[in-house]
Amino acid sequence: MRNVQKKQKRVIVFSTPTCTHCNSAKRYLRERGVRFRDVDVSRDPVAARDMVKRSGQQGVPVIEINGRVVVGFNRAEVDRLLGL
Repeated sequence: MRNVQKKQKRVIVFSTPTCTHCNSAKRYLRERGVRFRDVDVSRDPVAARDMVKRSGQQGVPVIEINGRVVVGFNRAEVDRLLGL
């Protein structure tokens, strides 16, 4: 029987380079082998508006997992949405 991997979830991390919680969240995802797109909202005003529209929040990090938004680095919620 072949080893079938679970389908990778679509993960976007809205962050800024100076945000310690953002960096912790990204390190946490990398350590678990989760691929994600990192969007630096400090350099991209369109992405910043998109993040606020999705989350209702201006603070970072905002983590979107398959369309579900997690505001802040809520490890338990991230794990639940990723199925970890």
